[in-house]
Amino acid sequence: MAYGPPGHKQGRGADPRVVDIVGMDVFRSDVLTLNGLDDRRQSQGVLSQAQELMADAVGATEAFFSTCGSSLSVKTAMLAVAGPGEKMLLSRNAHKSVVAAVVVNGVEPIWVHPKFDAERHLAHPPEPEDVRNRLREHPDAKGMLLITPTDWGTCADVRGVARACHEFDVPLIVDEAWGAHLPFHPDLPAWGMDAEADLVVTSVHKMGGAIEQSSVFHLQYDRVASEVLKQREDLLGTTSASALVYATLDGWRRQMVEHGRELLDTALARARRIRAAADELPGLRVMGHEIVDEGLAADLDPLKIVIDVRELGISGMQAAEWLRAHRHVDVGGSDSCRISASITHADDDETERLLIDALRSLVEKADTIERQPPVHLPEPSALELEQAMLPRDAFFAPVEHVPVERAVGRISAEMISPYPPGVPAIAPGEVITAEVLDYLRSGVEHGVLIPDAADSSVRTLRVVARP
Repeated sequence: MAYGPPGHKQGRGADPRVVDIVGMDVFRSDVLTLNGLDDRRQSQGVLSQAQELMADAVGATEAFFSTCGSSLSVKTAMLAVAGPGEKMLLSRNAHKSVVAAVVVNGVEPIWVHPKFDAERHLAHPPEPEDVRNRLREHPDAKGMLLITPTDWGTCADVRGVARACHEFDVPLIVDEAWGAHLPFHPDLPAWGMDAEADLVVTSVHKMGGAIEQSSVFHLQYDRVASEVLKQREDLLGTTSASALVYATLDGWRRQMVEHGRELLDTALARARRIRAAADELPGLRVMGHEIVDEGLAADLDPLKIVIDVRELGISGMQAAEWLRAHRHVDVGGSDSCRISASITHADDDETERLLIDALRSLVEKADTIERQPPVHLPEPSALELEQAMLPRDAFFAPVEHVPVERAVGRISAEMISPYPPGVPAIAPGEVITAEVLDYLRSGVEHGVLIPDAADSSVRTLRVVARP
């Protein structure tokens, strides 16, 4: 019997109504990694052994588990490479959690603009030469953060970007949150450790078999010191790590080592069938390998099924809401143009059938979905805003709130991220333009959520006060 946290004492004190929903086993398994498991004071080596096995499984020199999710892991990784006031290259199609890290860590972002796909209104990862050019312009930059695969499954030339970084003797961090499965099948896009990245962060709950908040750092070479990474993680991470997350991370690693090739063979075949079935439905356009053929991305994760629904006369958000309300199907992502569905080793014949039937119903019923005002999608160049102040300085500066019609030309003091997918249209320190405001306002009228803005209606904006 434990006489310390957690206070529910393996479910004895849990509300019976909660137990009825989540089950007693959740509480029984929720234990601290103390005396007999692993902790900072009396290590029995359980965690370190699990991390060594993970590193061996994916070809890393070292691996470290985190129970705080990859949003925090990315902040940690960035802080291990660049400190306050130092420069770091970042892909501008980064999720808001990366921009939040810029604010928290105080680094100076050197934006590497992604490859914009005007026809699909989609941002693909930047190319090696883009990175090389920015490093020539900023030889004092400490490293690069690359996001691949994107939320939509398009992938960077990781090896090319890594070699560009290494020419300047700086490390490449890869935010591979959507790529935990990549090491375990040869027909999947390149895995960061195999493609010469220095530090890779994965979210195993996204495409793997661990529970939410499971994240792993993978490290190789000597450009990022293991000791520094551990110290930065200790600075930002929790002191109450979840044994549930650790256990499911280790279990997923074992499952992939023993059966990953077979499980992913099945998943890849399933994804091919779903793609073929969706392609036959009128009004749906499935994004496929043409992205690579057109030179827009280095590769595509075939398990990410991205479907443009604009020919149905609706937005991706509307399609996602209809599927949830009428078919009890949740797709993985949506925006003004498309929806996406992630296929993993956990899918089976029943989930395959449900998805195809739901898409067929969407096509049949699309004309019953109420039309909303269109989102005014800007030209790609209009999304490349001027960075007039460091994000941290702007975020913490004296501010004022101005009506949207008076915001053009002002410096934003907040992040404004249409959700989904959660990529900031405006980051702190950027100069607000009329084109981006038109995009945001039309998005709100269409039903886009902007949860991080001080005024989610975007009728007013939080800007840096004028002296």
